[in-house]
Amino acid sequence: MRNINKAQLDRMHSGKGFIAALDQSGGSTPKALSLYGVQESSFSNDEEMYTLVHEMRTRIIKSPAFDSDYILGAILFENTMDRKIDGQWTADYLWEKKNIVPFLKVDKGLADLANGVQLMKPIAGLDELLTRAVERNIFGTKMRSVIKEANSEGIREIVEQQFAVGLQIFEKGLVPIIEPEVDIYSADKEKSEAILKEEIKKQLSLLDDNVKVMLKLSIPTVNDFYKELISDPHVVRVVALSGGYGQDEANYKLSQNHGLIASFSRALSEGLSAGQSDADFNTKLEKTIAAIYEASIT
Repeated sequence: MRNINKAQLDRMHSGKGFIAALDQSGGSTPKALSLYGVQESSFSNDEEMYTLVHEMRTRIIKSPAFDSDYILGAILFENTMDRKIDGQWTADYLWEKKNIVPFLKVDKGLADLANGVQLMKPIAGLDELLTRAVERNIFGTKMRSVIKEANSEGIREIVEQQFAVGLQIFEKGLVPIIEPEVDIYSADKEKSEAILKEEIKKQLSLLDDNVKVMLKLSIPTVNDFYKELISDPHVVRVVALSGGYGQDEANYKLSQNHGLIASFSRALSEGLSAGQSDADFNTKLEKTIAAIYEASIT
């Protein structure tokens, strides 16, 4: 097992700022491009699509607004990890040029709904992907499952699956972001969060002292509900997904939760367009980043 980069670990644990989620994958890429003003008629195959989305991400990353004074880390899609910015692998550019910690999305999507939840599909080739991530100087990983209903058995299965894969990731020298998302539109969201917190606490109590994980959770219904998780010695950081909330609402809800920081995707890129001049693009991104940052440092 490789040693985890201590400078990156310290930055993620105690730095001020948030994580930018730039990890839209194959299924969500067309929508991300459409919101950016690039329609499906602009590409005719996956390679052209991924080239266009890499151009979008490169524009965001290279913007002067995308600054380590506000942003601690960035989550990348596998295809982005394997591409370059100004001749450097994306992860190296992030860390060496921007002082921003690189993460990699590793899940392969969601299984069908069962017991009120969607587990992760089996991650074929995970060990090989993790080996490449280490070679590309990635710090940590992210993987998502979804909770739709307050079903105790389903939520237990999700958390057990997340931590089992998380341990495999940690053993490769990477810090896993464990993401059991509670659907913000769930009728029993608060009850799901109560079950989820107890299952996470149970799994954290089973970890060896040296094991470090991060958690990515929906912004809770009850403010400061995850404060015990934030203070757990195994937990490097607890970050929040925007989950479908608009930027302003996500920022407001986040600001009510002390110690919880953002890991926003849609709320980060909201209002950005391929047709904007660089000046307009950078001004919009700067305002967005400042607002998310303020909500993350409460």
